[in-house]
Amino acid sequence: MLRRYTFWLIAAVIFQFVTAALHSLSLIITPELHNDTERQLHELITNYHPDMGGGFHPSFWNLFTALSACYPLLCILGGLTLGYLVLKHTGPEIMRGIILINLIVFGVCFVIVLIFTFLPPIILTGLIVINLLAAYITVPKSDSIA
Repeated sequence: MLRRYTFWLIAAVIFQFVTAALHSLSLIITPELHNDTERQLHELITNYHPDMGGGFHPSFWNLFTALSACYPLLCILGGLTLGYLVLKHTGPEIMRGIILINLIVFGVCFVIVLIFTFLPPIILTGLIVINLLAAYITVPKSDSIA
């Protein structure tokens, strides 16, 4: 079972969906403010609208929300794409390339998350990358039957 790339690929898809679901919670949970400094910072982040040119005046909270929504969307796109290809029994020669593309994208994402975020996204993104790497290593190099 551990030698089959589909096992690792399905695990990666599951972690992509779990990561998307957990990260989406951050879009609906309001932050707790513990002191005056945090309140002042939150007030500035949510209510200060700098002129960004071209008629755009988003607050930094708007920018944060937009970027924060992109991570679950990336995970959903990766999970749905890989899941669909597994369900359609796509050949190993195609899957090898698709897994490599996902591995590169989520590998870069992991490095960024590792540098700029905190433990839960680091762990979840790391689990995605580990499972994609295991799937890439175990996928057969050709479709020929030996």
